[in-house]
Amino acid sequence: MRYHPHTPGDVRQMLDVCGVSSISELFRSIPEGLRLARPLDVPAATDEVSLLSEFQRLAARNRTEHPPFVGAGAYAHHVPPVVDQLLLRGEFFTAYTPYQPEIAQGTLQALFEWQTFVTLLTGLEISNASMYDGASATAEAVLLATRATGRGKVVVSAALHPEYRKVLATYLASTGDEIVTVPHGADGRTDLAALDAAVDDRTAAVVIGYPNFFGVIDALPEAAAIAKRGGALAISVTSEAVSLGLLQAPGALGADVAVGTLQSFGNGLNFGGPAPGFLAIREGLVRQMPGRVAGATVDRNGRRGFVLTLSTREQHIRREKATSNICTNAGLAALAATIHLSLLGKSGLAHLARLNHARGRQLRDAMKRAGFGLCFSGPTFNEAAFEVGDAAAVVERLARKGIAAGVPLSRWYPDPRMKGALLSVATELHTPELIELFAQSVRG
Repeated sequence: MRYHPHTPGDVRQMLDVCGVSSISELFRSIPEGLRLARPLDVPAATDEVSLLSEFQRLAARNRTEHPPFVGAGAYAHHVPPVVDQLLLRGEFFTAYTPYQPEIAQGTLQALFEWQTFVTLLTGLEISNASMYDGASATAEAVLLATRATGRGKVVVSAALHPEYRKVLATYLASTGDEIVTVPHGADGRTDLAALDAAVDDRTAAVVIGYPNFFGVIDALPEAAAIAKRGGALAISVTSEAVSLGLLQAPGALGADVAVGTLQSFGNGLNFGGPAPGFLAIREGLVRQMPGRVAGATVDRNGRRGFVLTLSTREQHIRREKATSNICTNAGLAALAATIHLSLLGKSGLAHLARLNHARGRQLRDAMKRAGFGLCFSGPTFNEAAFEVGDAAAVVERLARKGIAAGVPLSRWYPDPRMKGALLSVATELHTPELIELFAQSVRG
């Protein structure tokens, strides 16, 4: 996409239409003291050849010898080239809402297929047409629960992704709803006794990771049973969606709402995003669901077509009746995940999940041979926390060798016992030889 700046004549014509004499006059509503009184501190403009050369110089500084062993909510997986090729199609190259179905059938069908994949993965009846990301999807699920139950308390596992918990706290700061965090046990799973004690007749939802932030397969069936005894909704949160190709679906284990991100399919790490969020629910909650639903129908000639069948955003209905103020969705990222899942198919997804589980097991075995044990005893998928003595020092040392070793859990958990906890992942991109090299490099 090329940028063609406006000529002085273009600018003058637009200002005349606006009825102002200068561009600065457009910002007169902003107090003088809040305006920047100097040019932005950026390099001077340059020609395209020089700019591309500078980008190449900067890119050359990246060390890409090995795929990162960093997971923690964003995972390095192979993205088939066909995904990016199909994303280049002009009719898909937008994240915006398809307001006019007669000219947006491709986009609407893609969203319909996305919803189908989400319901298949989660074992729930209805999915919306994607969310921003996993963190905001978690917060939207909790708001859904407070509306559905009329209650104002949410119980959250300390083993849920810490950044998801921060986003949730930001959302609920404006609603006045209470957040109660329950601890995890030595196995890395949610402490069920503490969870049972925290859930009462004021609880709207119980929120638990599946797998959780430590890579541990948490006790979702037991947590869901506790939620139901208290009249609350059970919400499962999944960041590593490849796990759903091997684990039992959240809906089959008692979850009323399943959220997370499908970044693992069709979406590279991209320095942290974008990553499409998903939200699936039991059918009885559909009127409380945020966002919108793309549905299939037939026209008067019997031809199949796609439309938005449920839109409860504030742009479509009265603000006080809206279930969300989401302006759009992660449409292009969701399309990438949809393409990848369609290429994998049922057997391909199962194979990919088994391969990831095997690589995770190889990582645990290699680290054990190198003298490093697990921090938690619970079962894991492809990610685990290892006791390495000083995790932050290990990460820094391996970075100098071009290896992204993982993340120190002490970054989010100040408990001194977490100082040595290094959270690392192995996916299909990590060969057995690379995994062994990693483990020996951690040992030094």
